[in-house]
Amino acid sequence: MNGTGAPALHVGCAMWSLKAWQGRFLPHPATAEERLRAYAGWCNAVEGNTTFYATPARATVATWAQQTDPDFRFVAKLPKLITHERRLIGADAELRAFLDAVEPLGPRNHAVWLQLPSSFGPSDVPVLAAFLRGLPAGHRYAVEVRHRAFFDEQRSARLLEDVLTAANAEWVPFDTRVLFRSPPTSDAERETWTRKPRMPYRSRALTDQPIIRYLGRDDTAATVEGWQPWVETVTGWLREGRSPTVFIHTPDNADVPELCRRFHDEVRARVPELRPLPEPEPVEPLTLF
Repeated sequence: MNGTGAPALHVGCAMWSLKAWQGRFLPHPATAEERLRAYAGWCNAVEGNTTFYATPARATVATWAQQTDPDFRFVAKLPKLITHERRLIGADAELRAFLDAVEPLGPRNHAVWLQLPSSFGPSDVPVLAAFLRGLPAGHRYAVEVRHRAFFDEQRSARLLEDVLTAANAEWVPFDTRVLFRSPPTSDAERETWTRKPRMPYRSRALTDQPIIRYLGRDDTAATVEGWQPWVETVTGWLREGRSPTVFIHTPDNADVPELCRRFHDEVRARVPELRPLPEPEPVEPLTLF
């Protein structure tokens, strides 16, 4: 929910800074703080992918909070040491360090995101259940799984849903169908084909704050066409009183801040009472002189 208590839609990218955005969405030159502040004028959420590689310093996270409004949302990914190397076992100290580091975000900390490896399957669900039971209640949690059994086998899907529902945790879908619908047509798409999983479509929300990850193409028309089912789903969620968060990706990510706003506009055309996104500050274009 936003500050008014009404359902809200948060949209964002996988990062808040990209070289291709300089002089277009972000000022150039700019400090790290100025880039985040400028990004927060385009989008009101961001994926915390950097925390997957290392827990940030608490002081660094405090600067993230200072550069964003209380309505801005971070979805911070648990470090891979916890999810991939320890596989949720024997990482209590690392977990405490991570939760302490992100504490300065306050209300901006939308959810702690557990992205589990593709080898983490139905037989591992009891481990996930025990891990979720041991988590402090002061945070929301969201889980992304990539083992095909959770999508192809109804029994496995129900098993996972029951565990997540008991913990009031969300199941995060990663919709990559559009990318793999036809062969890649650019270097960025070819590289993304080798790195991203081929994930089935899933649109069932378990909580009042569902999270979607959507991967399109470098072609804007294909990306927009591919997200139309999500526009309808998100519209329905908002009318049910849920507050979704949608992250838009493309292989090169060159246009995603603009695409996020377009997605928000498409939903707002169907839900006029939805609060508009902030207006971005004008950015001076890059020059040769």
